[in-house]
This record gives sequence, C-alpha cells and structure tokens, in this order.
Amino acid sequence: MNPLYKTVGIVGTGAMGRGIAQLAAQAGSQVRLFDTHTEAAGTAREALRGQWDKLVGKGRLDSALAEEYTARLLPASSLNDLADCDLIIEAVVERLDVKKSLFLSLETVVSTQAILATNTSSLSVTAIASGMQHPGRFAGYHFFNPVPLMKVVEVIAGLKTDAAACEALAAYARQMGHTPVMAQDTPGFIVNHAGRGYGTEALRIVSEGIADFATIDRILKDQAGFKLGPFELMDLTALDVSHPVMESVYQQYYDEPRYRPSVITAQRLAGGMLGRKTGEGFYRYQDGVAQVAPERPAPAVAEMPPVWVSPRAARRSELLQLLKGLGASIETGASPSMNALVLVAPLGFDITTVAVVERLDPARTVGIDMLIDDAASRRRVLATNPATRSDMRDAAHALFARDGKAVSVIRDSGGFVTQRVVATIVNIASDICQQGICTPKDLETAVTLGLGYPLGPLAMGDRYGPTNILEVLFNMQTVYGDPRYRPSPWLRRRGAIGLSLMHEEE
Repeated sequence: MNPLYKTVGIVGTGAMGRGIAQLAAQAGSQVRLFDTHTEAAGTAREALRGQWDKLVGKGRLDSALAEEYTARLLPASSLNDLADCDLIIEAVVERLDVKKSLFLSLETVVSTQAILATNTSSLSVTAIASGMQHPGRFAGYHFFNPVPLMKVVEVIAGLKTDAAACEALAAYARQMGHTPVMAQDTPGFIVNHAGRGYGTEALRIVSEGIADFATIDRILKDQAGFKLGPFELMDLTALDVSHPVMESVYQQYYDEPRYRPSVITAQRLAGGMLGRKTGEGFYRYQDGVAQVAPERPAPAVAEMPPVWVSPRAARRSELLQLLKGLGASIETGASPSMNALVLVAPLGFDITTVAVVERLDPARTVGIDMLIDDAASRRRVLATNPATRSDMRDAAHALFARDGKAVSVIRDSGGFVTQRVVATIVNIASDICQQGICTPKDLETAVTLGLGYPLGPLAMGDRYGPTNILEVLFNMQTVYGDPRYRPSPWLRRRGAIGLSLMHEEE
C-alpha cells in the first residue's frame, strides 16, 4: 500500500488517539505515538497489538498482517521525535489553551510542509490556529468513537485553512476506509450540530408532562424508525458527555432557541445519574439491561361509540379507510352526534386548539398522529386534551389496538411526539444548509453515518413532505409562542414552491 502520508504523528493516546493510530497503521503509514503521560504511548501500542491479535484468533486478520501493522507503531518520547512526520493529528483534552500551546510547539518541530490537524469535537478550529505562523496547513479532522466502527470523518476548514489541506485530509480518510464530509468551522460542525434536535425536543416533551421517557422512546423507535430512543441514546453516551455538548453549542450560538438545553439533564448530571455507566440515568440498569415497566394493555370496552372524523384531519381518506378496516361505525354527517367519539388529526396544533377552532366538544375529542403513513409505522399515537373523558380515551385506545398494533396515549401536545421531533431535526438540518456549513449531500452522509438516523434529515423532510413539516413548525410556533420553532428560510422557500430539501441553487 502506498499511503498518502508516509509518517503520521498521533498526539494523545486515549481511545480516540488509539483508534486513529489503528486506521493510520492499517492504511500503510508509519505511526509515531506521543503522550505526555509516561508509558502511555507504549501501553497504547500494546493495546492495539492486542486488538489485532484478537482478530487473528477469530480468523478475521492474517497474522503476518497483524505483525506488519504493529511494526508500523513507534512510541515517541518527545515532540521532537515527530519532526519527520508528514501529518500530525492531535487527540488531547478538549481545552483551547492546551491545544493552542501544543500546535505552537509543533510548528517549531515539523517542516513547513507538514499538515497539522485537530480532532476537536467542540472547539473552534480557527481559534486553535490563532497565533500559528502557517494556519493554512491546519484543519479540523474530527473522528467519532469507536473510531474503527464510526465510518464518518468531518474535515473542517478554519478561516485561514487552505483548501488543498482539506482535500488531502479527505483523501487520506478514504484511504483509511472512512467517509469524509467537508464542513465550515461552526459550533458542533455537522454531526453534533444536526443532532441537537433529537434529544432537546424529547426533553421538552417530558418537561411538559406529555409522556414519560419510555413512552417517548417507544414512539420514536416504532413510529419514526429510530434505532434508539433519545433517552436510551443519552444513557448510552452518558450525560457527562451529552449535556456539555448541548450547553456548548447553545452558548456558542449566543443562546439560539433551537439549541436550548434542558434543566432535566443538568439536574441528572449534578446528581450523578449519567446513564448506563453509572447504573442509572433515564433508566435503571441491572447487569447492563435497562429496567423498563411493560406497557399497559389496551382497555376492554364493552360498547364502542360511533366515530366522527374532522374534515380537516391530515390523511383523512387514509384515516377513514383505517377505521373501516378496524370495524368502526363511522358517522358521515357535517357534525358529530351527541354520542360520537370525535377524531382529529392535526399537524403541529394541539388537540385543545383544534377542538376550540372547529367548535368540537373537547370532552369527546381525541387526536391521532397521521404525519406518517400508518402502514409504514409499528405504533399509533393518540393524544387527549385536558377535558377528554376517560371513556372516550379508552374507546379510542381499544379501537386503534384492535388489529394488534401498539398504541400510545399521550397528553395534549402541539405536534404529538413524532411530528415535533422530526420537524425540529429537519429544521435544524435545513438551517445548516442555509448557513453554508456543508453541502446537503455531506449533511445526509454525516448524519446517517454519525448518528444512525433511519434517513438523513433532508431525506426525512422530503419523505414526510416539506409542506407538512412547514405546517407543523408554523402551528407549533402558534401553540408555544417560541422562536425555537421558526422555520429556516431553506425549508420555508423549498417547501413553499415544492422543491426537494436536497435542492441547491444554481
């Protein structure tokens, strides 16, 4: 193999540094490992050797190749040992002063042709480069843990970074078997920026008393197709990691409402309830397994009332077909009878608002989320309003559970759960494109590889309809009066004229 960089220096030998060193050695580069902690570089080398030996034992790696990889790793006793490196990648503590000092020292050691890169996940690349004599050869090179498995790398240009440096780093990422995405130097770059909506909006839903952690996780997994619910995800990453990122992005964007953190995570962080690693977070863990109470079964209803569907319901024809298939007695009059269960299916509005605007009896009114095609979902979500009678709530629950599909019943919420979370994700992604932080294509790649969403956020918006997403946001802004839900110009303009959210201007 002919590596793009013959000799690569890795500064910092924690999990991130070791992962990058592993990729570099496998790509054919000679790797110099340096760490300020005595013996850490040697320990890192042995740890990597152990990983390769395990692969040999499983028959997934040739023993000669494992020896070759190990031979390419050489511990360095000082920064001077990195003088011949063509590329140096830093993976040390996330402190601006430490990183700036390190790169100022490295500039006195390496040649002027060497590329210098920081693996920072939250600091400004431009700020780290300030004071450097040659900032044009300095860029962000953000890998994700675990490095060998997370196949995306953000290549970040500071204000003074040469385009050629970023192009070379992108080419090397491909040589290492990863997929590079190009980003401008903005808070959170692409992945941590695009990921703000999922957790923060779920936290807002909990804070409004709409549903508990497990119910929200179930809804977003079963209805929208996410692999992990937001609270499962935060327990996995741990709040001592995720909450500071929430605060950092929010503060760096000068308190932009779209990124507002939650007191819920701040409180749990202070209380040491960090997630799986502490045995308790949003869930309690026993032998690493979350302890989750089973869902309540659908109620037994002796006599089902007739059902009347609002003429303004989203996907009304599909909803009527669904009700017919479930054996409901459907009323077709201009208004419901005095005994009817009244069904509404708003986009963005809460059930209370719809009942008032449409002059419906709130005591008999229940909402159903119809943003997503019922056939494409494993769960139906119903919402009551503060006046909904328990017999009407139970009748709706029992009716929509007749065919065995899971049903969640939540309290009143503008946008239910899925609508508001998906709309927030799509809106933030749209604004990333509006700001020119990256291309729509790189955004989709970064999010699907870095966050594991079922679709990229722009593709998600296209699937559910940009006009529908716009309606959800406009109506949520009306319900909550919060600028958090104001639509990005990117989304508003494309939604208004029927363009794909992936569409770039000529």
